[in-house]
Amino acid sequence: MSFLIDSSIMITSQILFFGFGWLFFMRQLFKDYEVRQYVVQVIFSVTFAFSCTMFELIIFEILGVLNSSSRYFHWKMNLCVILLILVFMVPFYIGYFIVSNIRLLHKQRLLFSCLLWLTFMYFFWKLGDPFPILSPKHGILSIEQLISRVGVIGVTLMALLSGFGAVNCPYTYMSYFLRNVTDTDILALERRLLQTMDMIISKKKRMAMTRRTIFQKGEVHNKPSGFWGMIKSVTTSAPGSENLTLIQQEVDALEELSRQLFLETADLYATKERIEYSKTFKGKYFNFLGYFFSIYCVWKIFMATINIVFDRVGKTDPVTRGIEITVNYLGIQFDVKFWSQHISFILVGIIIVTSIRGLLITLTKFFYAISSSKSSNVIVLLLAQIMPLLDSFDL
Repeated sequence: MSFLIDSSIMITSQILFFGFGWLFFMRQLFKDYEVRQYVVQVIFSVTFAFSCTMFELIIFEILGVLNSSSRYFHWKMNLCVILLILVFMVPFYIGYFIVSNIRLLHKQRLLFSCLLWLTFMYFFWKLGDPFPILSPKHGILSIEQLISRVGVIGVTLMALLSGFGAVNCPYTYMSYFLRNVTDTDILALERRLLQTMDMIISKKKRMAMTRRTIFQKGEVHNKPSGFWGMIKSVTTSAPGSENLTLIQQEVDALEELSRQLFLETADLYATKERIEYSKTFKGKYFNFLGYFFSIYCVWKIFMATINIVFDRVGKTDPVTRGIEITVNYLGIQFDVKFWSQHISFILVGIIIVTSIRGLLITLTKFFYAISSSKSSNVIVLLLAQIMPLLDSFDL
């Protein structure tokens, strides 16, 4: 009976995660774009649901929620489904949509998709050669063989993500990195932008008047006849055409300058909004968090370097050490071991969530920059490929 109740809880949470992934896909990630393939949306939502379920099972394991046998069963089932999606389904569909965008291979897209998937499997399998993850006890396509290689990629990706978050989080939230922007700076840049736009308009008017003059002169003067007239019409250019070429070059240069000025103006407005936000209570709170996590990450990097250089094994993390010092100083009764694990888990979770948030924001901007009707399916599948790799870090 308890297994049925636990299963109903897990199925309900998976349905909720699937619906949230579906809404995130439609309302946030692709609100301005159209994905024609329905299977892409389903794969993304299913991958999102099972990835969130893996995090949920980790939290349930720490808090002791659900029966241990139920947790193990759903953990095993989720792991099999994620490996199936990550190693077999998503790479095949990525190759399929890449081949479908090539006209020469469109008729044989299924064959070339299989070839691309086999190529991926070859490099995926060769990835395990430098690492001691081969074991004769397990089969070729066993869970242990697959999860070991996925874990290598996931740990590498998580290390890159942690480095990105360690740099992006302080830069985003700390007011120290904000440059001083005043209304005078914005007005001066807007004035330059307006002057540039006026120059572009005036030069385009000159080009239009020159073309009109050339057209009128062409109607007044009859075309020369005979052989020498044909030679002359070919070798000589119309009066004023050289000026048109020079003016067009000037217009192109001014348009490029106007684009740069517009981007700088938008950046100044964004910086001004960040300055105003940093003066609020919420902005000061995030500024404090930026300093705190910066010091925490620097300390972790320093201690990891010391442990690697001197071949030491770290036994106490900064959170546990800080709690022990505080408890000994205040002389209170406190379960240091129990609460240090939970506080460390919360801090690591916050760092991971902010890192993933920063990465998703960057990937979303990157997607908006390069996405098109042909590349959108591939980009969504790549995002779906990243999510289980982040889960493999916790395995």
